[in-house]
Amino acid sequence: MEGLMLSVLSLKEKLISRIRAKEADIGIIGVGYVGLPLALHFLEAGFSVTGFDIDSEKVNRLNKGESYIRHIPSSRLIRFIRLKNSRGFVATTDMGRISEMDAILICVPTPLTNKREPDMQYIENTGKDIAKNLRVGQLISVESTTYPGTTRELLLPLFESDGLEVGKDFYLIYSPEREDPGNKKYNTKTIPKVVGGITKDCLEVGVALYSSIVEEVVSVSTTEVAEATKLLENIYRAVNIALVNELKTLFDRMGIDIWEVIEAAKTKPFGFQTFFPGPGLGGHCIPIDPFYLTWKAREYDFSTRFIELAGEINTNMPYYVVQKTIDALNERGRSIKNARILLLGLAYKKDVDDLRESPSLRLIELLEEKGAIVDYNDPYIPKAPKTRRHRIEKHSVELTVENVSRYDCVVISTDHTEYDPDFILKHSNLVIDTRNLIKNYGDYPEKVKRA
Repeated sequence: MEGLMLSVLSLKEKLISRIRAKEADIGIIGVGYVGLPLALHFLEAGFSVTGFDIDSEKVNRLNKGESYIRHIPSSRLIRFIRLKNSRGFVATTDMGRISEMDAILICVPTPLTNKREPDMQYIENTGKDIAKNLRVGQLISVESTTYPGTTRELLLPLFESDGLEVGKDFYLIYSPEREDPGNKKYNTKTIPKVVGGITKDCLEVGVALYSSIVEEVVSVSTTEVAEATKLLENIYRAVNIALVNELKTLFDRMGIDIWEVIEAAKTKPFGFQTFFPGPGLGGHCIPIDPFYLTWKAREYDFSTRFIELAGEINTNMPYYVVQKTIDALNERGRSIKNARILLLGLAYKKDVDDLRESPSLRLIELLEEKGAIVDYNDPYIPKAPKTRRHRIEKHSVELTVENVSRYDCVVISTDHTEYDPDFILKHSNLVIDTRNLIKNYGDYPEKVKRA
């Protein structure tokens, strides 16, 4: 037994030693909005990184040093592109190379199915790829947001299927991503990293890994606690956004400006945190993650009523915006059918090129279903790419006086900093503002409708 314990400790200490010496090879599966920033922080800390992705076009661009994410400049990546037999960065579609890695970080999507149930195909397929190539002495970290129990119940059996033992032959942790694309105040390095391990040794190795690239690591007792932490963070935001969205619709009927109410309420120095209404929820986390817990709760015969109600309110916001648009056009004697509408902002939030779950996509679909002719402008998205659920085959329209003035209505869905409210107000025929971009109506109060 003593000899076995020494063997176990030497394996763990060897891996920790490689991590602390920056000699560990890091593999990141899924080099997207989460995986690419993570790769860059490991590279900038002195590690060698291999990015794994099933998208060959993405892989080819990354190997040329091209960042496909607007807020991540290519200059950060290109200096790390790996030359033959050198260290640095390389991207690949070859999952067989997983066996070469010391640490494997899973950053793949976890979307919902059409029935609002967890779509675990990306996690499962990744787990199977790792299991095929797993070797003694590796660390696996799951970063993808998921329901409590995924790491232990879904992935661990795959990795132990060939007789390897967790905490002895390999190490398994869960450490939720906390990326906020475009946030200039907080990044991967400065956001505290929560880590939970299947065993204490797993946790120790995980803490060593993340301590090498972030300023603070927060250890928790289990992978389930770490998984639940990420869900709580996003459910908190989803519920509070739903609250202000519901109040927006109520105050609109009462003739009260929700934006003025929020500005007044946030002067209270305690007990109030500001949330803003909008045309719906976007991004990969807040519209999706709460339903992972809702789904898991059914296993315990528990109804998550707050989460479900918040989801219902937020999902209905695009319909509210469309109805406000129809009403505003009717006031001017214009039908929604064949009305020309310009939607400003395709991204889910300001100043990024990220359109994952963007409510703008649903707005375009709903308006076109009503017979409107819809174009969009987004300075960050010149062409709308295909997504898992949407096929918006359009190009961004240039914002010129001539272009803006020829539309019956302009719908502000994303408040990009580049949008000049005075220009939009002056040259539009009608504006539906879902983001409070236009705060001063000046000489054109009749042109603007809040939604």
